[in-house]
Amino acid sequence: MIDDLIARWHRYMDGELAGGLDELLADDVVFYSPVVFTPQRGKEITTQYLAAASRALGGDDGGTFRYTKEVVSGNTAVLEFETSVDGKYVNGVDIVTCDDGGRIVEFRVMIRPLQAIQAVHEQMGRMLAAGG
Repeated sequence: MIDDLIARWHRYMDGELAGGLDELLADDVVFYSPVVFTPQRGKEITTQYLAAASRALGGDDGGTFRYTKEVVSGNTAVLEFETSVDGKYVNGVDIVTCDDGGRIVEFRVMIRPLQAIQAVHEQMGRMLAAGG
């Protein structure tokens, strides 16, 4: 189940998934942001955060975002990524958990180093303030 979901996630990130996030997220999905203390619950708010994040993390100079490693076990996948935001190197992981129906029920993002977190926080703030 998780393998199919991650394949669809990569298609979404490449702009090739017709149904977009609506096809991927469970209604009761929970999103854990590296810059927001409380979990964000529900499909609507998670969609806003993930859409903003995909734009914010798209990278400088036309999109340097790339997944570098994948670890899959059971219904969970850990996807390591690299990009740059405002000239700052960003290294992070997406931890994705799916339900038996192949939809994301939990999405956690962790980012390093500190300068990267600060740059992503500023970018995400601008994106979300502008309506996602």
